[in-house]
Amino acid sequence: MLSMHHPLVGAGLPIWLPDGAAARHAVEAYLYELERRAGYRHVYSPPLARRELYERSGHLPLFADDMFGELPDLGLVLRPSLCPHHAMVYAERGRSYRDLPLRVGELGDMYRNERSGVLNGLWRVRAISLNDGHVFCAPEQAVEEVREVLRLMRQAHQALGVRVHRVRLSLRSPEGGKYVDDPRAWAWADSVLRDALDDVDYDEVPGEAAFYGPKVDVQVLDAAGRQWSLATVQVDVHQPVAFGLSYVDSSGARQRPVMVHRSLVGILERLFAHLSEVHGGAFPAWYAPRQVAVLPVGPEQDAPAAAFARRCVDAGLRAEAVYAGSLAARVHDAVGVPFVAVLGAREVADDAVSLRGGPELLSTGSALAELVRRCAPPPIYP
Repeated sequence: MLSMHHPLVGAGLPIWLPDGAAARHAVEAYLYELERRAGYRHVYSPPLARRELYERSGHLPLFADDMFGELPDLGLVLRPSLCPHHAMVYAERGRSYRDLPLRVGELGDMYRNERSGVLNGLWRVRAISLNDGHVFCAPEQAVEEVREVLRLMRQAHQALGVRVHRVRLSLRSPEGGKYVDDPRAWAWADSVLRDALDDVDYDEVPGEAAFYGPKVDVQVLDAAGRQWSLATVQVDVHQPVAFGLSYVDSSGARQRPVMVHRSLVGILERLFAHLSEVHGGAFPAWYAPRQVAVLPVGPEQDAPAAAFARRCVDAGLRAEAVYAGSLAARVHDAVGVPFVAVLGAREVADDAVSLRGGPELLSTGSALAELVRRCAPPPIYP
């Protein structure tokens, strides 16, 4: 089991259990490295802020229905998104055109006041862990930056086994609604996304834009055939204006940057709900909660099994020796574990192990090297 909900904790507030936390940590580490190699600088920011931050960002005027109320006497609000904090990172010092694009990444917590009737396991929660990032760039850099985000998305989705249903260009509703009122900015942002999607099949869906700008949403299906948004990239010219963000161009003039919001895999809770259905609970070896189950045939092999499991752990693998029950029962229980190493009298005598699915005995050193190789995360390519 990856996670649990408890009535004393509250609806929509999942607790990640050890198996879920192990798989999540592996995915987080992969995403961090993918983003780092793509030029992202990672930050940590607090999950709440003064209400004035969200008044300026537009969240309180246009998104308040999805936010939790202000904390009494403190003037603080639980954040519904990370973007205002990242705008503060940009504003931390003066910026030049030489600093752009500035790519800021964070895996951060945020909170949304979802109605009880729409909460749905890990698919829709109130306490959200978001693989987030924001690219601050010059307007002429925006199309290429969106294309680069889409490339990183494809790489991450391939590595994880995400099953994309469709790509959606989410636009303002022609009937109006709670959107920033700047038609010229919207038209420009729409054109940026359309240009970046020139080699992608997509559907245009009016009424699904963010309040500050249009977005590209990567849609997946759940087991019941319902659509959910997973990854996203969005173009925003509103918040740079709202927070007075600027940079000095090559002529010395002060210019306004564009803010590209992006999440390669979206909300981690929703990501794992999807991956659990796609893989039937048997995750690829590199992010499986337990990568190796070490099974002694009998009590005489308990100590060598424990020693081999320890070597696996020291080599960076998630491994565990399992002693209780018959060998057949333990093999059955390990059905979702990518690799099972069995040690009987013959294996111990030869300083070897038998790997499930392997054609022959392997020495413990060779088996360990093989397991490390086969449990490594996918390579990251430029």
